[in-house]
Amino acid sequence: MDLRGASAEALAALTEQLDDATTGKAAAATLGDELFTVSGLLRGEAGLRRFATDASLPAEAKQGMVQQVFKGRLGDPGLGLLTDAVGRRWTLSRDLADVLERLSEIAAVRSAGSDASEVGDQLFELSGIIDANPDLRSALSDPARSVDDKAGLLGSLLEGKALPATITLATQALSGTYGPVTVALATYREVAAATQGEAVATVRVARPLSRADQDRLARILGTQYATTVHLNVVVDPDVLGGIRVEIGDEVIDGTIASRLDDARRRLVG
Repeated sequence: MDLRGASAEALAALTEQLDDATTGKAAAATLGDELFTVSGLLRGEAGLRRFATDASLPAEAKQGMVQQVFKGRLGDPGLGLLTDAVGRRWTLSRDLADVLERLSEIAAVRSAGSDASEVGDQLFELSGIIDANPDLRSALSDPARSVDDKAGLLGSLLEGKALPATITLATQALSGTYGPVTVALATYREVAAATQGEAVATVRVARPLSRADQDRLARILGTQYATTVHLNVVVDPDVLGGIRVEIGDEVIDGTIASRLDDARRRLVG
């Protein structure tokens, strides 16, 4: 999600407000569901979206409108966030729905409570299952299948094996906001890590790394990027004798990047 100017400022401010509204797991889960529903409604109702983001209208008029439309349909925390959101300026009209969806993702992660760190790992495992199963991948991308049908397919796969927050986000991935399901899951992994104050690094190796080697690599990358780094390790037969790291938009290839060459020497030394 590429937000600029006023929209980026709005996301930062609303995320801070989200902290006060997600003090419990149940409250966070409810708020996440509500914000995701509202974001979808704003995408589908162009007139409502344009009115809610029209900079020429007084903030009070827009806030009064959403309170009238959504009162009774949202809890107080959700209505409060939405009311604040429409009172702000937006760089692009579509940014309002995008930000509300991002807030829903953060709330979903927080609904896992002390297990929030597991959400990213479970989403990563699900991505691997989808990538390794062409029939499943085709079923989830089949436009002839309804979203409910696809959600049922994911539910049968995850029920009893994944956290409710993971299932919620996997289902949201079917909305198509980010394109293919696996792209959405990758985005959610980054959101989950950021919610925990971490960055995600996907590490592709020819052979499995020991836990000690993973910990050492995480520390090296954490020093380089000045943050805590959570590793997702993929054994990839196309990686021959090296390590490939994808972190954010950056790719570090062990065969050509001196920075990772140094990290690899330290790793095996």
